[in-house]
Amino acid sequence: MNQTLRWGILGTASIAKRSVIPGIRGSIRNEVVAIASRNQEKADEAAKELHIENAFGSYEALLASDDIDAVYIPLPNHLHLEWTLRAAEAGKHILCEKPIALNSAEAEKMVEACQKAGVHLAEAFMYRHHPRYQMIQDAIQSGEIGELRGIHANFTFNSAANTENIRYHKDWGGGSLYDVGCYPISVARLLIGQEPEAVTAQALFSEKHGGVDMMTSGFVEFPNSISLIFDCGMWAAFRNEMEVLGTDGVLKVPSAFASDPDTDSSFSITGKLGNRVVEVPRVNHYALMADDFADVVLDGSKPKFDPQDAVFNMKVLESALRSAEQRKRIEL
Repeated sequence: MNQTLRWGILGTASIAKRSVIPGIRGSIRNEVVAIASRNQEKADEAAKELHIENAFGSYEALLASDDIDAVYIPLPNHLHLEWTLRAAEAGKHILCEKPIALNSAEAEKMVEACQKAGVHLAEAFMYRHHPRYQMIQDAIQSGEIGELRGIHANFTFNSAANTENIRYHKDWGGGSLYDVGCYPISVARLLIGQEPEAVTAQALFSEKHGGVDMMTSGFVEFPNSISLIFDCGMWAAFRNEMEVLGTDGVLKVPSAFASDPDTDSSFSITGKLGNRVVEVPRVNHYALMADDFADVVLDGSKPKFDPQDAVFNMKVLESALRSAEQRKRIEL
């Protein structure tokens, strides 16, 4: 195996161009060697724009290449299952954009297929690779804010004017819960260290936007009476914050999920040590995610986040959506 992981990009989505490809290129052990689209002209155009050597006019052609070790899948959510299974069958390691699937059954199928094929599967939650999240966990576990009582988190933005957005296809896994609600749910599971017991959600479903949830508020119940209160939306002002509440203090994280590597990612704590700001290194969490992936593939290292985590997160997401649709509390 080469000491550099060679990546192919399945699709030309903006998240790939704007964030993931630059992150892979800014990492230590990875390189982008190919990109594919559903037609050659679009692939050539993307390759030229992004200075990528190889362009494939189909996803199948890219997967057939022996010069590619791993693929990144930024395709619409309803295509994640199909192309993960195809990539696994082709022997490629897979980084799949969040949410990993349309439901937990699909996610489980993806995990099992990758295990059977002997390839690594990871969900592209870049935020949790940022060193500040280990620092946040350390602060909570130290008891600085006392006993954990709950988490408040939000991720909202306003894209409602663009009614052609792919996020507005309900059968494609569109909606704010799947697009950005997955972050507060993921971070609560990470910091609390347990799986939820129940979820209740209320949503604004918009017929102007394919019937998807354009705004959702939720209450997620964890063991020991700890809760996550969250909201997410695609038809609201931009917010991207988290607050962790303890019996003796509070930890506040601005730019909790989407953070620019060139801007300050510090967070504040008011607790047993008084008021303090925790300075955090300015790093590219996409690059760190890519290097963790490469360590697993090239060195056989244990992944920081097990693929099964994606299945658990989907269970909460699909339950939250069902709760909003049925207007009732859903036990997990």
